[in-house]
Amino acid sequence: MDKDIRRAAGRNKHVVLFHIFQLLLGLLLVSTLPTDTLKQNIPRLKLSYKELQFSNSCVPFLGSAEGLYFQTLLLDEEKGRVLLGAKDHIFLLSLDDLNKNPQKIHWPASKERVEMCKLAGKNSHTECANFIRVLHHYNKTHVYACGTGAFHPVCGFVQVGSRGEESIIRLHAESLESGRLKCPFDPKQPFASVLIDEFLYAGTAFDFLGKDSAFTRSLGSQQQQQHYIKTDVSEHNWINEAKFIEAYSIPDTYNPDDDKIYFFFREANKDDGTTDKTVFSRVGRVCKNDIGGLRSLTQKWTTFLKARLICSIPGPNGVDTHFDELQDIFLLSTKDERNPIVYGLFTTTSSIFKGSAVCVYSMADIRAAFNGPYAHKEGPNHRWIEYEGKIPYPRPGTCPSRTYDPLIKTTKDFPDDVITFIKYHPMMYKPVYPMGGEPVFARTNVDYKFTQIVVDRVGAEDGQYNVMFLGTDVGTVLKVVSVTKENWVTEEVVLEELQVFAAPSPIFKMEISSKQQQLYIGSRDGLVQLSLHRCNIYGKVCAECCLARDPYCAWDGYSCSRYIPASKRRARRQDIKYGDPESQCWDFEENLKNEQAEEKLLFAVEYNSTFLECIPKSQQANIRWFLQKTGSDHQEEVKLDDRVIKVELGLLIRTLQKKDAGVYYCKAQDHTFTHTIIKINLKVIENEQMENTQSKAEDEEGRHRDLTPEFRYRYKDYLQLVSSPSFTLDDYCEQMWHREKRRQKNKGSAGKWKHMQEMKKSRNRRHHSQYSTKNGEGTDT
Repeated sequence: MDKDIRRAAGRNKHVVLFHIFQLLLGLLLVSTLPTDTLKQNIPRLKLSYKELQFSNSCVPFLGSAEGLYFQTLLLDEEKGRVLLGAKDHIFLLSLDDLNKNPQKIHWPASKERVEMCKLAGKNSHTECANFIRVLHHYNKTHVYACGTGAFHPVCGFVQVGSRGEESIIRLHAESLESGRLKCPFDPKQPFASVLIDEFLYAGTAFDFLGKDSAFTRSLGSQQQQQHYIKTDVSEHNWINEAKFIEAYSIPDTYNPDDDKIYFFFREANKDDGTTDKTVFSRVGRVCKNDIGGLRSLTQKWTTFLKARLICSIPGPNGVDTHFDELQDIFLLSTKDERNPIVYGLFTTTSSIFKGSAVCVYSMADIRAAFNGPYAHKEGPNHRWIEYEGKIPYPRPGTCPSRTYDPLIKTTKDFPDDVITFIKYHPMMYKPVYPMGGEPVFARTNVDYKFTQIVVDRVGAEDGQYNVMFLGTDVGTVLKVVSVTKENWVTEEVVLEELQVFAAPSPIFKMEISSKQQQLYIGSRDGLVQLSLHRCNIYGKVCAECCLARDPYCAWDGYSCSRYIPASKRRARRQDIKYGDPESQCWDFEENLKNEQAEEKLLFAVEYNSTFLECIPKSQQANIRWFLQKTGSDHQEEVKLDDRVIKVELGLLIRTLQKKDAGVYYCKAQDHTFTHTIIKINLKVIENEQMENTQSKAEDEEGRHRDLTPEFRYRYKDYLQLVSSPSFTLDDYCEQMWHREKRRQKNKGSAGKWKHMQEMKKSRNRRHHSQYSTKNGEGTDT
């Protein structure tokens, strides 16, 4: 027993050391990046929720409410509508305007199921309801839908149509059936499904606890008795505690008999018989025409294979930083439907070193892994090794097709040795590596992680570009463009970081409509419709538009506007590859000479502190300050020291001196373009002059005595605000609010006491007057 304890302690020690090494490696990766690269990874534009609303490019769905869980979206671009699955509801909305004549159906779980769910210890608000998780087009008039049904999945058909301009949506109650193996029990559990040729392929947990999972095929016509099929649950080598992410139908050849369903998932991996579990990301595939085996693997997949997906950053001494947890997959279509580009979104499993990454895979590399060597495992206490024995014919995993053998018409015709081999060898030995050998984009040591990804292929003046939209668990969306330069060197430019929800909320689902030029984003509490571009925000001159490097935008001679490829070349200026305004903007030099920056006049008192605010539009710009002293035509760069400090939002002069007077120029340098953002004419008032002015009247002097401590407090608070990252602007404002409230209370108390004294004096005078009058009257009588 002592030996087991020592062994466990040693294993935990190694785990801790590994996590520490990962953290140090991540910090090393960040520290070794050049300054230009770090600046490039900063979003050019960062818009808050209010700023985004002000830009009129983000429209929230007014039917949103807290806890509705908008995590299922089904777009129909041909008919201009979108189906939205939520808690106990299905909404039918317009793609043009989410709030234009919305329709909905109420589909709650039965009261009996809700009560049983509560008795099982589940939450009545976030679990014991019918959360819609499946929405698929079944035919032109109907959609197949499934919900969690308060941990009792249920499915049915929904009729979707229109009568004139009015949309119609109706649930067929008579079609309701069990949703087990089609829809998860848990509304938060990841799963994947795709409906092809009236068959539903789904990867999900099929028990109440969510531990056992399988990839299945169901539905189909009544004549097709062999439609139901699933993975072999008895074999842990097939799927082990899997979390399914996405599923797609991708043809392998021009012969439809070779078509396969590819599905992506992550699963627990146990080796060497230890209790330690690691998470691996996988890509699996099955043949669409698989109907199971004849004597073995009856009603189970006979063509199931899986391979590992690698997404890692190469490190020193061959030790890589791995992003093992697959979160989302997006397939970017190409001219060849057999070879879409696969975008994978991954996060780290470590609780110490946090990061997210995007890796891109080619279908050629994925197919090469499935056509490569198989993995072999002697037993549960052994590792996977390469199988070097004899491989039966036809090759396991091959679809029954005339392309390979006309005698094998279905999977029931497979020889027994093929069925036996694939039962114990579903794993491929070689993993799938990303294109380029590393992620195309990564974020490490940040306070958020990526949850969703969609990609748009955008035509620009100098070529085609892939633009990624990355959703996070704090309700923001990053817009990133991938730029390929000479020697196939790829650069990822972060264009925007947008706060699309008023309160931080994890993004559950994102769908893109290239036709509408809109992004539809669902979270726990809401749905928003976001435009793919905000060209007018980049700037008002040609140079600023070119520096943005946004493929959606170009300078049309008057403004930065949406770029639309056309046969006729007009005065459109755009440079995505280099962002060089000098080569694109013919009026570049003239604009620099005639630029009219904002001007401000600022008065400040000698020996006090003052702050010169300067906020550039682009976060990627480097700010430099210049001073033109009174009576001089020459500008000198401001020398920074302990007294003069450059902060994020401007320039702080802690102790103002006479020599600081003059015109300050805040200049932003962005690549080769430098322009003045603001000119501040600073006038310094001498301290003696200020004191003489304040001592002219006693009431002013008293007011000065009352306010001086307040100014001193505010100065100290401001220094604390600048120097301490934990003391935020909200903390300062709240502190000032409480201080002002106390001052008003004290002032009110003093006024009340003074008023009472006056009232007492008035009563005394009135009493004395009455007493004198009475005495007078008595004397006259």
